[in-house]
Amino acid sequence: MGRKVASRLGHTKMRIGLDGLPLTGPKTGVGHYTFELARALAAVAPSNSFELAYPSSAPSVNLVDNQRPLPANLTIERVPVDLLGKHWWSIGLPRHIRHKEIELFHGTNFDVPLRRRCATVLTIHDLSQLLHPETHPRRSVRRARRRLPLMTRTADAIIVPTESVRREVCAQFKVAPEAVFAVPEAARQSFRPMEHEEAETVRRQLRVQDNFLLAVGTLEPRKNLAVLIAAFNEVARADPDLQLVIAGGNGWLTGPLFEAIEKSPYRRRILLTDYLHDHDLQALYSSCRAFVYPSIYEGFGLPPLEAMACGAPVIASRIPTLRETLADAPSFFDPHSVEQLTAALSEIIANDERRTPMSRAGLAQAQKFSWERAARLTLDVYAFAVEKFLNTK
Repeated sequence: MGRKVASRLGHTKMRIGLDGLPLTGPKTGVGHYTFELARALAAVAPSNSFELAYPSSAPSVNLVDNQRPLPANLTIERVPVDLLGKHWWSIGLPRHIRHKEIELFHGTNFDVPLRRRCATVLTIHDLSQLLHPETHPRRSVRRARRRLPLMTRTADAIIVPTESVRREVCAQFKVAPEAVFAVPEAARQSFRPMEHEEAETVRRQLRVQDNFLLAVGTLEPRKNLAVLIAAFNEVARADPDLQLVIAGGNGWLTGPLFEAIEKSPYRRRILLTDYLHDHDLQALYSSCRAFVYPSIYEGFGLPPLEAMACGAPVIASRIPTLRETLADAPSFFDPHSVEQLTAALSEIIANDERRTPMSRAGLAQAQKFSWERAARLTLDVYAFAVEKFLNTK
């Protein structure tokens, strides 16, 4: 990477744009990634100007969770668009980039502008739509199959959250490995152990009992929640006070999950909270008997890392990305095995001596990740992309 470009990113004022569209709805994984990264970038590179841009045809950004003021060099721009500009990626955004003289644009949600007005960086969070198409709506899978190869050819550099996804992207799209960078994400600052009394107050408001298992994530097939319901049915038989709490907004293809809940003999002890904001999640993470993450595929695994940051013992799928992100802190199980998950749950529920070292290990593992580190690694990717773009003009 050229020293001149790296120096320019660090010491002279560059205008850098990021995709603001993930912030226009309730923030899930990509929205949190976009916002936390933008904030951290602005903090570690104060001489640069950062803008989260999105079209006026989208809903207004509502940062209801944000209790901290934005850095002075970070703005959120709702770009006025006409009938043509509503075609955001092909017309509206390239126009805006030219008008604002943006020198690099970071597509944080699988998309970059096709008209090359500046250097571009693309974040690919995972390849679930290609590798597990049965867990997504057909329209979404068709779009991914059509656009992702085009996006990977267009971008100057690609960011992924783990080495596991880096290998998948290089193999799937035949991308040069030196242009794909693994940049680990992190739990947000709000996730840390909450005092018992405060957590109890929040739980009461949510109708959550003292003795509960917790799962968090959008309700969709790859989260594999039907296996969790089956395992809960087994352990609930022996523990009459145990509750299962599932926090997450409705996604897609949820029929089998709701059918499994309806058929459960313990369905009155299964609570679906819908989408929760950070303070409520912090309370649940901090006081659950165990956090369970049975996903069959992930790009990184933020919810179990958040749970660890709050001191929860974690039970997680034995899949490559979670092994990479969570290391040896959780109890791992085969996500296709109800028996293995049941055994892991039984061990933690019955054994406080097991839970305590798991909690400590999780806290230590979560502390290895930070958004500041993610931002500094991302700035290195930006320098690579700018140099590549300038050399190909």
